[in-house]
Amino acid sequence: MTDSNSSTPKITVERDGHVLLIGLNRTDKRNAADMDMLQQLALAYGELERDPELRAGFVFAHGDHFTGGLDLADIGPRIGADGLDMVPEGGINPWQVSGEKLSKPVVIAVQGTCLTLGIELLLASDIAVAADSTVFGQVEVSRGILPFGGATIRFPRQVGWSNAMRWILTGDSFDAAEAHRIGMVQEVVPHGEQYARGLELAHRVAAQAPLAVQAALANANLAIREGDAAAEAGLQPALVAVAQSKDARIGMEAFMTRTIAEFIGR
Repeated sequence: MTDSNSSTPKITVERDGHVLLIGLNRTDKRNAADMDMLQQLALAYGELERDPELRAGFVFAHGDHFTGGLDLADIGPRIGADGLDMVPEGGINPWQVSGEKLSKPVVIAVQGTCLTLGIELLLASDIAVAADSTVFGQVEVSRGILPFGGATIRFPRQVGWSNAMRWILTGDSFDAAEAHRIGMVQEVVPHGEQYARGLELAHRVAAQAPLAVQAALANANLAIREGDAAAEAGLQPALVAVAQSKDARIGMEAFMTRTIAEFIGR
């Protein structure tokens, strides 16, 4: 993996079967995000959403560190009266705090330094793998701002109020073992193995029936956003819709014949 320079994209995008690989690639700055990088990342998420052949995203980072957070020298002056406008036409906010919602699952792998927006990107993903080298920090309060990429919403919901406040309100750093203990990441692996394990999980998700995966993800998100009653009301209609798909027939035939289903997304 090579260092970033002026001619190198700050976000790499590559297709691996039905998985879109999205790599943070500003390694000379510890993958700290400037506006250009944020916009490229949003466009990559837009590509994941629009392409029917893509079934899952895999977010990772080139180099030794996931991200040092925001490049405040670049981003700070861009924060206007309405906040920060970082999503270009065709893009989707990767932190899912505004605009169009992503309907496809995202697996993320982190290593080294993972600060602020890196934690928030992890919290906005669906499955997270961390290298045992990872050092996390939700350090915005030490810089005179508050987390604005979803940590105040998702962090307490995912790990419990006091576990989240312990790190959000102090700005202290914590390691991968603590992230796993509180449930922020699902697996911890030796440094250097996070990419392979994350990609393996992304392909595992992509091998399932995509309409069913998206329906399950949508109902879980509905429960979070609108409550259990709304999600419960949506279960039977969602079941009817996916049960009538070709993939449901493929899945049933594979079950009956004890073969591996190869889903087509219809």
